[in-house]
Amino acid sequence: MGLPPAWVDVKALVAVRRERQVKDKDSSERQLSLSSSRGRAKRRGGLVRGHGGIEQSLHWVRDVVFRADDHRTRGEGGANRGMLRRVAVSLLKRAPGKGSIPTKRLQAGWDNDFFLKVLGGITEN
Repeated sequence: MGLPPAWVDVKALVAVRRERQVKDKDSSERQLSLSSSRGRAKRRGGLVRGHGGIEQSLHWVRDVVFRADDHRTRGEGGANRGMLRRVAVSLLKRAPGKGSIPTKRLQAGWDNDFFLKVLGGITEN
């Protein structure tokens, strides 16, 4: 058994095993992904870890700053809230100033002028 004939660009199957310990509980997971390029395992591992870091930072912002995990909205409502959070994160990243996203979010809630500057990050495309 092989890959489907339509997957002509697949050059590698990458398997990553992650292990962690939280308090006294061990857990592990395996992630499989396909790649359109060949490469050494060491380089692939670096790419996977780098991508994981990006994903982790985005999830941290949504989970900690916006408390996304506390919301139990389901279906389209949950998807809509998620989209609005992603837009908010993007606008806060572009907002003027050197503050962190949590700081800018608080400032936008306290200061209407700053809130309008955050909204000014919306561009027409």
